[in-house]
Amino acid sequence: MVRHALLLSLTLVALLASPGARGQLAPYDPYADSQEHPAPVAADGTIQWGVFYKSHELQQAYQRLWNLGACRGTNRAITEPVQRNKLLIDRLPEADYEGVVVAVSGGLAGGMVAFREPAAVSPQEPLVAQLHPAGVSRLRVTGRMPASVLRPGLMIRLTADIDEDGRISEPVGGFDVVTPPADFRPDPVDPGGRRRIVGTVRAVRKGAVTVTVEAGRLRRLLFTLAPDAIATIDACRLDLVAPGDSVALTGRLWSGEGAMGSGTVFASDITITKPPLPGEVPAAAAGDVARQP
Repeated sequence: MVRHALLLSLTLVALLASPGARGQLAPYDPYADSQEHPAPVAADGTIQWGVFYKSHELQQAYQRLWNLGACRGTNRAITEPVQRNKLLIDRLPEADYEGVVVAVSGGLAGGMVAFREPAAVSPQEPLVAQLHPAGVSRLRVTGRMPASVLRPGLMIRLTADIDEDGRISEPVGGFDVVTPPADFRPDPVDPGGRRRIVGTVRAVRKGAVTVTVEAGRLRRLLFTLAPDAIATIDACRLDLVAPGDSVALTGRLWSGEGAMGSGTVFASDITITKPPLPGEVPAAAAGDVARQP
């Protein structure tokens, strides 16, 4: 199983690196209807995918003919296969899907998540959720992870007492990994008292964490992690997703020519939930216990 997951992950990396996987919003096509290349997000917030080429090789050959001046739309032997090669993703119906992650590759812009549906309807090959190449798919990753998840570039949130040198004296036992909205304005961080901190991790060395913040007298903070520190995740980062996570998504399924796995789901909304930590009760089970008399 581990070997199979590794091979699938490597396959996803190769697919992501290929022009076909990256090119869901294709370059200008002189014969295409302008509706085939819409803005990534419509005025009402709907995510728009535009055209998908079932065979990238055929489209490349067509583009070469156009660039060479050898085709101007009059040869039906050329233009008809080119038209059949196009899939307008936005004409596919949206539906909901759920399952368990088996592999992940890339980032928010054009990344992919391979997942298997529940066992009763599980296909032999996983489905592959494709995120929009413009980075507009709505991704949310939630759950709890060991503090070892910390690495440079992550944004975290915590509340703590800070001294004049920007140090948090007590070991930190918990913090949030977050992705603030674009219009977020952090609270100023000043010394002497308990402060709400939202900052970016710059370094993690042997349990010592350096964080930079954007407002206030202090711009560089230092703290140590408690041995059993926990990170609570509520972020929009595909690099926090791992095999075994639960996935629920809304998207448009294509299982015909050019699809990956048993089908490509062009995902508009995708929610990833981390599994419970060792010793934790799953959320659903905890709710059942709470309802008992």
